[in-house]
Amino acid sequence: MIWETFLLALQAIFRNTLRSVLTVLGVVIGVAAVIALVTLGQGSTAQVTSDVESLGTSILTLRPGAPGMGPGRSGSAPAFTLADVDALADELPSVATAAPYGTQNVTALYGSETITTQAVGTDSRYLDATDWEIVAGRAFTSAEESGAQSVCLLGNTVLEDLFGDADPLDQRIRLGALSCKVIGVLAEKGAGSFGMDQDSVVLIPMRTLQTRLIGSTGVNSITVAVADGYSTDTATAEIEALMRERRSISATETDNFNVMDMAQMASMLTAVTSTLTGLLSAVAAVSLLVGGIGIMNIMLVSVTERTREIGIRLAVGATAGQVMLQFLVEAVVLSIMGGVIGIALGLAIAFFASMQLGTPFVPSTVVVVGAFVFSGLVGVIFGYFPARRAARLDPIEALRYQ
Repeated sequence: MIWETFLLALQAIFRNTLRSVLTVLGVVIGVAAVIALVTLGQGSTAQVTSDVESLGTSILTLRPGAPGMGPGRSGSAPAFTLADVDALADELPSVATAAPYGTQNVTALYGSETITTQAVGTDSRYLDATDWEIVAGRAFTSAEESGAQSVCLLGNTVLEDLFGDADPLDQRIRLGALSCKVIGVLAEKGAGSFGMDQDSVVLIPMRTLQTRLIGSTGVNSITVAVADGYSTDTATAEIEALMRERRSISATETDNFNVMDMAQMASMLTAVTSTLTGLLSAVAAVSLLVGGIGIMNIMLVSVTERTREIGIRLAVGATAGQVMLQFLVEAVVLSIMGGVIGIALGLAIAFFASMQLGTPFVPSTVVVVGAFVFSGLVGVIFGYFPARRAARLDPIEALRYQ
């Protein structure tokens, strides 16, 4: 009985192929959008987690500005100084090392090759704090850091774009108006969060960045590595106490700086990503409602077109339940066909988008199964009214219908 009903449903669907394709288009778009957005959201979350783990869970970042203001929104808070960096590294037992960090977007030039990249001002302690190895050449010397000398370390992307297979050591490149000598090459890090290229950097001494590129002696960020045997909470408390003292903040005043734990940053980014994914998926799911309404409209049209057929079935002994089941199965088959196509399309979109963004492709079995079940429910819910209408037709009136 069910198998015969299923075959009849397929015959009715493929009798008007174009109309059937247009009918399920809303379900296809809705399911594909939900699958793609959720998969990309999970991939972004996995990328954030991976990036934080690669930096290490014992890394803290100090920035000017009250807690909660966020990166790049220091307001009127004074910048740090290089003396603050040295104090953190020398005076606190919970701090293994501390390094200044500042950036400036520049155009790097070597010969006829150019690339837009970031000049990062720091010192050799930054490499220790982040476990960033040098694969060729050497790090900055103390004399080069204190004397603001024009030397630099190249990230892998800058190396490949400017030099290709050539040896960059002891060559000079131009960073904006600054000409600097290449003394080392950094190990490859790969893509970071949301496809950001972590290797598109040129490291130069912090004083060189301050005096030659940005014209400021302030330090807008400090990277701190927590010493072994100390928790990040302990280190954060010691850092806050020292910085309040150095920045002359009274007991009644709030901090004009913030200490960000990498684990907290990962949690915050993951929460934001999950929220955005949920909101976008909810918006995309609206098209499933539109698709369901489209199925209901077409099934109502089908009932009208097949009124005489329904009358004949009822006249030769078919029950109202059998007629209702036939039209309900047609609606469900239409909806499930749209769901299957939407799942395949959504996974394909997510796969290629993940390749372009450089994020992991993390499909969810739960979401895929849920989309399939939900598409079936759309057919049941929106196919019920047309099926009930067909089942309630009067056989005599149906046979007289022209």
